[in-house]
Amino acid sequence: MEKIPAKKRLRTGFTTGACAAAAASAAVQGLVHGEVPHQVEALLPNGQRVLFAVAHSQCSADAATAVVIKDAGDDPDVTHGAHLTATVCVLPNQAGCVALHGGDGVGTVTMPGLGLDVGGPAINPVPRKNIETNVREAGHALLEEHGLSVTISVPGGQDMAKKTLNARLGILGGISILGTTGIVKPYSTSAFRASVVQGVQVAAKQGNDTVVLTTGGRTEKFTMAELPELHEACFVQMGDFLRYALDAAVKCRIKHVVIGGMVGKLTKMAQGETITHAGRAEVDTGLLADIAASLGAPGEICTAIRANETARFAGEQMTALGLSDAFHHALAQRVVQTLTSRYPEKFTLTVLVCDFDGNKIAEATSS
Repeated sequence: MEKIPAKKRLRTGFTTGACAAAAASAAVQGLVHGEVPHQVEALLPNGQRVLFAVAHSQCSADAATAVVIKDAGDDPDVTHGAHLTATVCVLPNQAGCVALHGGDGVGTVTMPGLGLDVGGPAINPVPRKNIETNVREAGHALLEEHGLSVTISVPGGQDMAKKTLNARLGILGGISILGTTGIVKPYSTSAFRASVVQGVQVAAKQGNDTVVLTTGGRTEKFTMAELPELHEACFVQMGDFLRYALDAAVKCRIKHVVIGGMVGKLTKMAQGETITHAGRAEVDTGLLADIAASLGAPGEICTAIRANETARFAGEQMTALGLSDAFHHALAQRVVQTLTSRYPEKFTLTVLVCDFDGNKIAEATSS
């Protein structure tokens, strides 16, 4: 077997959610022990335990604050160096209660479609759960008698948010607290782009005729469960670099390509975007509104979908109408049509669609 030259290993980093959870744990320990530790071990959503340095802290009898500085690794993230700050206060006689709030620099959700309550802080569900898990672990004794109020803030978050599409998504006043695993993989670098191509090459060199391209860890886990017969080398996390992955598949004469994704990235593929990074192009919600209309969705729903900024909103609306399966299948078919027209007769293409919990919704295959 021909050996592929080794590439320099990219340095991973930590998500805003992981750093917030670590800061919250450190602040709680300050309340419990009377002093915030200089470093704290936090549990990540992926099950890893990682030591984080605590950059700044303060502590009193009923409140403590801890700061963890985000290290994004080799990913050029606008939040690299952000001071994830957690302030934890005691809620007397509210045993077991953990209340999570967004402070200065954390955005406020103003539109539906993000899976978060309108008017609440832009702290995504996985980080929200992870913060609470770490708080409960660190403060289990204290929580037997009292509750804890946790406020996450990010000094300078308003300026960071100006470099993102948050405002177009209805997230105002700061950044989002994100992350599904706790680990940042450097999807945005040229080095990672090269590693995507290398991943396809490795699959081909090992004699596989199928490659499964996914946008991240959640979709990879989903496709692996759907296609257990395939060797692990067939699965390539392409991030946002669809074009490079497909070009590599053609060059390596891969016969079958499978794409696993969720509604947002798939919409971008359907509209012809082959670099699907959030900063490169907006989601064409008009395309989604047209799909909804073709399935008989009421005019006012189609208008709302067209006016919204997120693909997730469209999926939620169609689910409410009982048309989720049909909608996502039609979207998958549109992805197949778009990509096979760009790569005619180069490979067969299957698109697998999952929801935000990793459950299969739809599948479409080229003829």
